[in-house]
Amino acid sequence: MPSTPLWREGWYSFAQHVASPNFGPRPQRSEVDLVVIHAISLPPGVYGGPEVQALFTNTLDWDAHPYFSQIRGMTVSAHFFIRRRGELIQFVSCDDRAWHAGRSSYRGRDDCNNDSVGIELEGLDGQEFSAAQYETLCDLTAAIAQHYPIAHIAGHEHIAPGRKQDPGSGFDWRFLQTSLAWPDTCFPKNTFLSKRIEKKL
Repeated sequence: MPSTPLWREGWYSFAQHVASPNFGPRPQRSEVDLVVIHAISLPPGVYGGPEVQALFTNTLDWDAHPYFSQIRGMTVSAHFFIRRRGELIQFVSCDDRAWHAGRSSYRGRDDCNNDSVGIELEGLDGQEFSAAQYETLCDLTAAIAQHYPIAHIAGHEHIAPGRKQDPGSGFDWRFLQTSLAWPDTCFPKNTFLSKRIEKKL
């Protein structure tokens, strides 16, 4: 993609850049048209520490907490990480393939890492996210869509159902949609169905 004032070789100007070694090239002719939203905190439910950044840069002390034994040796990354106060860190160029989706399938394609941008929100499956995170997320997603042909946005739970549950029920999809002014067709099928039923009742 060509460089713009907001983007240089896939790096977003308004993010702190912390390079992760966990990435690779996208397949030839892949079209980056999907944004995937995740939730992560290390240890789960603990916020504000350096552990997520350490995980994505392969510097996490596996013995620092009992939970880390469950993820020992994992080599993962996301393109972006949004902290509770809205701070934005980028680990992988969006021109490259970050390792955030794992086994996945969406809109008729397998391996969503190939053609998606992964955004991690500091949080826990099913719990709510902060106003500052939504503000950063909306600005970031709009900027990504200005630079890449984004046509879809989904949660990890939608691209790996039964295996992943994030960002979960605490995430406000309707708020995101309203902020972006994107049609329902950009979002997972039935994402807004339950809220419509509640309004009718």
